[in-house]
Amino acid sequence: MADTPLKSTALTAVHKALGARMVPFAGYEMPVSYAGLIEEHKAVRSRAGVFDVSHMGEFEVEGPGALDFLQYVTSNDVSKLFDGKVQYSCLPNGQGGIVDDLLVYRRSSDRYWLVVNASNMEKDWNWLQRHAVRFDVHMRDISEATSLLAVQGPEVATLLQGLCSVDLGAMEYYTFVETEFAGIPNALLSTTGYTGAGGVEIYVPNEHAEGLWKRLMELGIPPVGLGARDTLRLEMGFCLYGNDIDDTTSPLEAGLGWITKFSKDFVDRERLERQKSEGVQRKLVGFELLERGIPRQHYTIYDASGNAIGEVTSGTQSPSLDKAIGMGYVHTAFSKPDSEIWIGIRDKKLKARVMALPFYKK
Repeated sequence: MADTPLKSTALTAVHKALGARMVPFAGYEMPVSYAGLIEEHKAVRSRAGVFDVSHMGEFEVEGPGALDFLQYVTSNDVSKLFDGKVQYSCLPNGQGGIVDDLLVYRRSSDRYWLVVNASNMEKDWNWLQRHAVRFDVHMRDISEATSLLAVQGPEVATLLQGLCSVDLGAMEYYTFVETEFAGIPNALLSTTGYTGAGGVEIYVPNEHAEGLWKRLMELGIPPVGLGARDTLRLEMGFCLYGNDIDDTTSPLEAGLGWITKFSKDFVDRERLERQKSEGVQRKLVGFELLERGIPRQHYTIYDASGNAIGEVTSGTQSPSLDKAIGMGYVHTAFSKPDSEIWIGIRDKKLKARVMALPFYKK
């Protein structure tokens, strides 16, 4: 059987024209870097950069039963949202794991927007549709028609202010507005980036993506690829689906108890409530290497006696901190900050130290 051809975003040709290094990612052909990962990473931490993350999925959820539906399928408490507010959450899978992590946007009391990971779009859609039949709700997948540019960095509000009438600097974290932006009617701007550097994410119909990208380039905002997006999110200790969380990891093991609210009924509530009371056997931790090397996904984690106690889920050489950092699951006894662990890299076991997250502090 022939391989499924990679999908393109509305900006794929633009990235190629800029000389970006393109790679397959979540079924799309995506730019991993332009000028180089370290340069792009530091641009975002110090000033600004723009990512094309149009591969992400967007689902509209509307109807009188929208709130009840989302309360049941997501782990967080959607009733706490108000118009213009965003919430980080996850979809429990009914077996103690996670279908996906996602953002929930409240547009009105019966209109919501879900933003999901590209690699899980079909799985998420099928899971949500399976449960939607019990509620008075209608869903629409607008992913293929929507482009998303994440403009990240401490100077973004100042750089973009001339393109809209909304006071970008006054927007609180995890809020959004729908407004005219750079001449585009009804663009959706949200302060929800996954880099820890501040900034906005801009959702527009595909036909406006190239014009918007051009305006951002004219403002001197450099393009940034998925390579730096990964190192930026890892410095903040943010989970990446497929690495740090998946269908086999519980939100409590992953340190996501803060988005798991037992004040309501939801998929897997009883199982997770029991897990909370009994305690988890393993936990996701951050660590720094104390010897030279770079940890990678699936490397084994050991204790001082050489016993395997876990596995690395994400790892990199941090451009901001100039040291090797990573995350991984370990037996709970080794999860406290300053615990000594060892990472198996090739034929060596390199000493590491468990750290409180985030690694990077402003």
